[in-house]
Amino acid sequence: MRSSRRLTLAAVFLATLSLTHVGQGRSAEHSDIPDPMRAYAHWQQGYLLHLSGRYQAAVDSFRESIEILPTAEGHTFLGWSLSMLGHTEEALAECKKAIALDPDYGNPYNDIGVYLIDLGRPDEAVPWLEKAVSAKRYCCYQFAHFNLGHVRLLQGNFHAAKRSFEQALRHDPDYLPARKALEYLDAKIGKPL
Repeated sequence: MRSSRRLTLAAVFLATLSLTHVGQGRSAEHSDIPDPMRAYAHWQQGYLLHLSGRYQAAVDSFRESIEILPTAEGHTFLGWSLSMLGHTEEALAECKKAIALDPDYGNPYNDIGVYLIDLGRPDEAVPWLEKAVSAKRYCCYQFAHFNLGHVRLLQGNFHAAKRSFEQALRHDPDYLPARKALEYLDAKIGKPL
């Protein structure tokens, strides 16, 4: 655990270092580094800060990235960090900005669904999660299928929930939350569905 924290801190340091023009002591804003590279470096720094639990610092880095070059990834991950700080409505707004920039990017659709579930509005989450599972560009379809299964479970639609959890496992056979959800359903019903 301790070496993992050191590794994260080292990665944050390297990302920060990449934002500075070391030889000239000038900030990257005044350097010859192209905007997409600077924006990505700030995004990467924000991501690492988020993973290390430093959500406000992550928010600041994502905002710097967006200021340089607005991207769907920047807005989506800014929303994620804002949600961790309890700013769910702001997180929703950032995801909608991400969708406006790139409607094919699946992450913000899933995140909106999750935020709506967290706000106690699972029925409103369904269309967003359905867009996530059909998005052209999404790294982690299993998350959206699992979240859709979660909503179906809350709605008492056990068969639809089971189908969603099975879909999650088709995308990632090792996705433990989907496996556990299927075990739960089997125990709740008393036999496999």
